[in-house]
Amino acid sequence: MGMFKQLKDAKKAMAAAPGIVDQAMQLGEQAQHMAAAQQAAAMQQAQAAAAAQQATTLAGPDAEPIAGVSLEQYARICREMAGSQDPSIAAAHGIAPDAWQAAMDGWAARMQRNPAVAQQFNAIYMGR
Repeated sequence: MGMFKQLKDAKKAMAAAPGIVDQAMQLGEQAQHMAAAQQAAAMQQAQAAAAAQQATTLAGPDAEPIAGVSLEQYARICREMAGSQDPSIAAAHGIAPDAWQAAMDGWAARMQRNPAVAQQFNAIYMGR
């Protein structure tokens, strides 16, 4: 009698198999759609980040060098100084001490006045 029950259960399982296979196929398709959506979202975020980076590129008077020191030079030298404020590092880049002091004061003022200057400084300082 147990053997007949096992055969009956096996028959039920075989009858249910196409439904289970269909469900598995649907779940696989859903997973593929979700993966595609996540990939599209990641691409949009990357494009938005690139657009934001381009938007922070300075132009106009706030992009002009101060005492002959561009924002890029200033940020790179500041990174090299790493908080030491040693003017000999700027001098090693051909910047006189008075010009370096004017650049420090001027760039600090511009960064306070214009957030785009600060963003650009940070991007250069961090090496982006």
